[in-house]
Amino acid sequence: MNLLSLLEHLEYKCLQGSTEQEVSSVVYDSRKVEEGSLFICIRGAVVDGHKFIPDVVAKGAKTLIVEEAVEAPEDVTVIQVEDTRYAMAFISAAWFGHPAEKLKTIGITGTKGKTTTTYMVKSILENAGYKVGLIGTIEAVIGEKHIPAANTTPESYMVQKYFHDMVEAGCDAVVMEVSSQGLMLHRTQGFVFDFGIFTNIEPDHIGPNEHKDFDDYLHCKSMLLRQCKVGIVNRDDEHFDRIIEGHTCKLETYGFSEKADLRAEDARLVGRKGYLGISYHVKGLMDFPVEIDIPGKFSIYNSLTAIAICRHFKVSEENIIKALKVARVKGRIEMIKVSDEFTLMIDYAHNAMALESLLGTLKEYDPHRLVCLFGCGGNRSKLRRYEMGEVSGKMADLTIITSDNPRDEDPQTIINDIKIGMAKTDGKYVEIPDRKEAIAYAIHHGEPGDIIVLAGKGHEDYQEIKGKKYPMDERVLIREILEEDQKA
Repeated sequence: MNLLSLLEHLEYKCLQGSTEQEVSSVVYDSRKVEEGSLFICIRGAVVDGHKFIPDVVAKGAKTLIVEEAVEAPEDVTVIQVEDTRYAMAFISAAWFGHPAEKLKTIGITGTKGKTTTTYMVKSILENAGYKVGLIGTIEAVIGEKHIPAANTTPESYMVQKYFHDMVEAGCDAVVMEVSSQGLMLHRTQGFVFDFGIFTNIEPDHIGPNEHKDFDDYLHCKSMLLRQCKVGIVNRDDEHFDRIIEGHTCKLETYGFSEKADLRAEDARLVGRKGYLGISYHVKGLMDFPVEIDIPGKFSIYNSLTAIAICRHFKVSEENIIKALKVARVKGRIEMIKVSDEFTLMIDYAHNAMALESLLGTLKEYDPHRLVCLFGCGGNRSKLRRYEMGEVSGKMADLTIITSDNPRDEDPQTIINDIKIGMAKTDGKYVEIPDRKEAIAYAIHHGEPGDIIVLAGKGHEDYQEIKGKKYPMDERVLIREILEEDQKA
């Protein structure tokens, strides 16, 4: 492809060479450079791509995209831009033929609810006959292909490649999670979303390697509303006015507020042994009753968001109701049937904030006992362990402390740290380091009316020990435990 066509939507300075240069591939990983490649020098948190220029030139790179003047042979074209990450998004979009223009694009951001909402949207639209691609925390889904995710929002090159592959697979639409990091690092530049959704915002992802403070976090999140045609925002969020500040899109709102364009009314918990759900009535822009098999008030927000999007796709009320009834997300309040007497579920809650929200939701169903099984990751902050121990000690009737990705640490050391947090409460607990044994204990000691939650692993299907990942899926463990019980 001709370099000039790749630079079409960018401001740049040609430091040397010719913009008529032919490009054989677009690369940002120096290991993948080949003869005729265009190499984009990305400044990462650890590595600066500019340092690899001698290596990539030796491998045959003929075009360099840089942020500063560099030394290169005369036959190499050097293009200077202000921000190579921003440039990469537009170059990638052009390289893959602007695939977003051939899809209806839906971007979902927010502190919580992104993953569940993406799957709900996919479920509703597919139930109505659309073919939908998905990019998110768990995986990218392209037709029948499922690709495990490394980041919530991949690098812009991969976003555009996935879009291209979705078009090739016959997709009509794509729904994707958009992280604050993804927005900050321009991973979703190079196109404009048809729909941008803002679920909510709470203090999170604030630290040396993420956002310097809450204001920075909120600013990055709200960038989505300047990169979409229609913005759909949670009207109930206490930061609503700041979220929509400077938006350039047509705005719609949803929530419980009377000011919301799409509202939830008459919300009711639906609970019986082995089943938890919620029902409500949609009012405003649409009018019909909904019941979903996922518990909690936040499930109303997630489903209401999905309805607000799918309304634009002219999906019938009947299809929405039917699709929401069967929408499931692996590892997000995923109920696993093991007994008619008590409820068992798997959830990804792996920090204190998420665990407190989850346990608070489940307590609303007034269980006989709330049992929480969890561990904490090794090589991570001890504070998280203390906080999760304290939350579970305060809120659960029984805590089962076990192992979760101990990495290079001794599992017992991590358990001891969790117990420091537990000691601040009167909470009852048992400690069982082996996760399968711990789950078996939870199942075998389940009492009628209990809600048992296995927290922390969620969609993960491995246990990381001493630098190696071993297969371990809680669904498989549960199945093995039930099979062993039948043989006993």
